[in-house]
Amino acid sequence: MKKNNEFKNFRKQKDLLITPDVLFKKYTSNSNISNLVKLTRNNIKNILLGKDKRLLVIIGPCSIHDTRATIEYAKKIKVFRKKYSSRLEIVMRTYFEKPRTVLGWTGLISDPDLDGTLNINKGLSLARKLLLKINKLGVPTATEFLDPLISFFISDLISWGAIGARTTESQIHRELASHLSCPVGFKNGTDGNVLIAIDAIRSAQASHLFLSSDKFGKVIINHTLGNSCAHIIMRGGKLPNYYKKDIDDVIKKLKIFNLPEHLIIDFSHSNSFKNHKKQLDVAASVCKQIFEGSTAISGVMIESFLKEGTQIVHNKTDLIYGQSITDSCINLKDSSDILKQLFNAVKIRF
Repeated sequence: MKKNNEFKNFRKQKDLLITPDVLFKKYTSNSNISNLVKLTRNNIKNILLGKDKRLLVIIGPCSIHDTRATIEYAKKIKVFRKKYSSRLEIVMRTYFEKPRTVLGWTGLISDPDLDGTLNINKGLSLARKLLLKINKLGVPTATEFLDPLISFFISDLISWGAIGARTTESQIHRELASHLSCPVGFKNGTDGNVLIAIDAIRSAQASHLFLSSDKFGKVIINHTLGNSCAHIIMRGGKLPNYYKKDIDDVIKKLKIFNLPEHLIIDFSHSNSFKNHKKQLDVAASVCKQIFEGSTAISGVMIESFLKEGTQIVHNKTDLIYGQSITDSCINLKDSSDILKQLFNAVKIRF
């Protein structure tokens, strides 16, 4: 009898996942948002192919944990987009899933209350509602895709996607990228290995068999078409890899496989030794390379929020407003300075 009661209690802990159909009806997109996503995806594609001389800039918080602060930040990005649109295609980071080396907060979608209660249905609702608000402002969004199932709840609102360093070698994530409609960047490995990212690009460009959920929650079989806009993100490894010699080396490797000779440089993570202030040093180097004629650098990634640094979550009510709870970010002033530097550097291309 005791074992049966334990089994019943265990079963009670299981919840049904909301279906995309229910969520889409509750938080519906519109033609203006769809057109923004479509236009931005096409702009990014042209930048990555060298047809558009502008620079792609993915900028925003390391992760989203406070929707109110995120909207305030998005309004700042809207101003930057308008000011620098002639040379920069600025897209806002809206990262809802956080891969962890061992343990830690896994993101707004899986743990929206920051307390381990893991109310994923609430998290999915918050994420989709937030993406609609940001896109409605005229600010396109970017995210990292971690759980393939989650992607089908939000991918229609995403203009650019990333596959992280820990999942670039995953066949499932390569198949997911092959299925997604947005351009997808693969990060080099955590040790700096760029070949696994190049292999991922080649795989994502091909057609695959990919199992996924439809809008009613049923498992369906997809025969993917391949992603023609897969590309590499240089995020550093044991050493930074944003220097000219690193970029020249990866371009040689891309040539071997007849892949587009364009890449994105992550100013954060191992390129900045996870010191948010060092993103400014990476920016200075990248601007110099662009100004000196580099055409390989098609985009950059910047971790930025309202306030600089990071904080530890002890109590949700005691959090500093506008400051990251995962990786350290630069503040708005430093972000503005970097965007101005990039804008001035890219002038050489026109």
